[in-house]
Amino acid sequence: MKKLDRFLIKSFIGPFFITFFLVIFTLALQFLWVYIDELVGKGLGLGVIFEFLGWAACTLIPMALPLATLLASIMTLGGMGEKNELLAMKAAGISLPRILTPLIWVSVVISIGAFFAANNLIPVSYSKIYTLRDDIRKTKEEIKIPTGTFYDGIDGYILRIDSRDDRTKMMHKLIIYDHTAHNGNTCVTLADSGRMVISPDKQNLVFHLYDGCSYQETNRMSYRDTTLDLNRLKFKEQELIICLDNYTFTRSDDDRFSDEVMAKGLRALSHDRDSISHRYDSLRFYQMKRVLRTSALEYNFQFDSLWLADKMRGNLALDSLLADISPEMRLEAIRNAAGNIPLMVDQIENCVREDYHYVDPLRRTNIEWYRKFTLSIACFIFFFIGGPLGAIIRKGGFGTPVIISIFFFLIYYIIDITGKKLAREGTITPFEGTFISTAILLPIGIYLTYRSTKDSSLVNFDSYKVFFKNLGVWIKRGYYKVRNLFRKDFGRIRIVYMGTPEFACGPLDALLKAGFDVCAVVTVPDKPSGRGQKVNESAVKRYALEHGLPVLQPEKLRDPAFLEQLRAFKANLFVVVAFRMLPREVWAMPRLGTFNLHASLLPQYRGAAPINWALINGERQTGVTTFMIDEQIDTGRILKQQSYLIEDYDNAGSLHDTLMEMGSKLVVQTVEEIRDHRTKPQNQDVDHVTLRPAPKLTKELGRIDWNRSAREINNLIRGLSPYPAAWSIFVNEAGEEIPVKIYESYVVRESTLAQPEPSDSGTLSTDGKNWIQVRCGRDVLRITELQVAGKKRMDVSSFLLGFRDLEKHRLV
Repeated sequence: MKKLDRFLIKSFIGPFFITFFLVIFTLALQFLWVYIDELVGKGLGLGVIFEFLGWAACTLIPMALPLATLLASIMTLGGMGEKNELLAMKAAGISLPRILTPLIWVSVVISIGAFFAANNLIPVSYSKIYTLRDDIRKTKEEIKIPTGTFYDGIDGYILRIDSRDDRTKMMHKLIIYDHTAHNGNTCVTLADSGRMVISPDKQNLVFHLYDGCSYQETNRMSYRDTTLDLNRLKFKEQELIICLDNYTFTRSDDDRFSDEVMAKGLRALSHDRDSISHRYDSLRFYQMKRVLRTSALEYNFQFDSLWLADKMRGNLALDSLLADISPEMRLEAIRNAAGNIPLMVDQIENCVREDYHYVDPLRRTNIEWYRKFTLSIACFIFFFIGGPLGAIIRKGGFGTPVIISIFFFLIYYIIDITGKKLAREGTITPFEGTFISTAILLPIGIYLTYRSTKDSSLVNFDSYKVFFKNLGVWIKRGYYKVRNLFRKDFGRIRIVYMGTPEFACGPLDALLKAGFDVCAVVTVPDKPSGRGQKVNESAVKRYALEHGLPVLQPEKLRDPAFLEQLRAFKANLFVVVAFRMLPREVWAMPRLGTFNLHASLLPQYRGAAPINWALINGERQTGVTTFMIDEQIDTGRILKQQSYLIEDYDNAGSLHDTLMEMGSKLVVQTVEEIRDHRTKPQNQDVDHVTLRPAPKLTKELGRIDWNRSAREINNLIRGLSPYPAAWSIFVNEAGEEIPVKIYESYVVRESTLAQPEPSDSGTLSTDGKNWIQVRCGRDVLRITELQVAGKKRMDVSSFLLGFRDLEKHRLV
């Protein structure tokens, strides 16, 4: 045997025996708990109790052995995988089947041992434990007379004592009723005190009574003599002996239960099966003859196959027999047939009752015969489940392996007992009932072995999570579609969309792609802008025209003509994204209301520029909100929210794009919930937070104050990049000013600088190639992208190529 094989076998044997004995011990304790009432209080010796538990432990082998095999194989292979020993073996060119080979031979030995245990040991155990349990059941409980109550634990006697001295064992105020003559209360003994002793052989109970009196009367009266005799005997000391039966544990013949199915081996079961089958076949033959000879079948010779072969030619036309007789004879024949039906029913019911006395023992015998083999097969299959599973999960010890082992074993055990029950009831055959658990576990073992040899993971939980999540969404959508069929307009949504800038194009596109009916778009009128005063269309108008959507551009939202146009579309929902404040005449028009998409987590940053102000204030989190519009600005009840963690590299442009995508999905989800009547609007919580507004951006807001900290200035630059952009002014020694916009920068802690910076805010320094640093009120700001007046936007390297004597300038 090679060292590797010895190492693997040693690694397996230890956990196997530990697990086996732990399971046996646990199940034996559970067995003891079930039968504890039958064992306690009968004076049984420890030898009897341990013998009872020992035979009980042997009967638990069919449960313990497969579980021990499964758990030991998972622990062995899982521990090797966790310690990378399995990986080292594979790296040395040893395949998993080669690693499993010595353990497979061990599992074969275990399976063979399981067969001999099931065939030789377990039947003897059942015979012994049946006998022991019957003997223990017949043993009466120890005599313990309570105080203050009548005790009838002794056959033929009723006793009562008032008190007992636990130190001297002396009892006081005794009353003893003798009912052995079965004549009622005709014999009574009273004593002031007494002591009870059981003889060493536990055959007699001796009472030593003191200072008492015995009363005995005859309760037999005759017609001539109605008097009763009473005998009274006073005593100073008296000894009362009571004979005891079955108060000591007595062993009986061990072969009394040897005819039980569970107490038989394979040879005895085979003999019983053949004997019962032979007797059952004889019974069926006798039943057939009895049914055929009954008066209900007058022409039973027609069932004789030899007669049919000689006499019958073709099919027997039964209807033609009735056609050849008169109506009176036909009616008489039908009456005779109807009268014979109850007789036939009784015959069949008698056959069924007779069959049960043979069918049930035959099923039980067949089931137990097959179960002699299922234990061995279960041990072998459990190894091919546990070994590959341990190699896949790579977890040793008693944690994960125990949970997985119990899970698989419970599946096996439940299926096994269910199959056995169905087989005993005759629902399925004994073979199917005993091997159904094997048939289910075998494919699992093959699958796990295949996956482990391919070094594949057990399951891809992410794919299953996505599948079940999508399945839940499909089911939910189908449910709401069916429910909407019974609502007004069949749950269809007609939307008027209102928006202006590019931020509003994303949600509009998402609504169209989701299949919603956008019947019109409302946006601002075209306005001239720029140096040439060229008339520009809004981004939403351009998108609407490209997709053939009607566009309304009212100058005044209260214009009666515009309101009439809106009503003509018969929309039941208005969706607003980055538009003007709506008057009540507009937002109250649709039946389902009007909701708005806002680029912040309301109630924070109400106003026109929530994206910019969230960055300017250095927020770490923002998001998008849909809410129902009311009279105030951004104060309506919240429908849905989705948050976003702001990254250090985010600016107003990138955050705008991110929130536009998030907002597009949120708008679609909100419309779906409104359509399905699933919305739960909530009031904005303004009592427990400090509100931060988001007013319109001004040019003065973008002017950089270099006396502020570098962190605050950097947040301002991020919040205004790329539009309208934070700005400052280069000033040289001659006082000349050059405006500059700053688009990107980052903070450098002063403690990390190689040389200390000048203390004056706005002072510049550079390496002449890659960076420009500006001294701030606290720390230093390093600029990476900027734009000088009259020039294009450029990075610092390009800027330094054409800008000289930077140190002679400062930013103000």
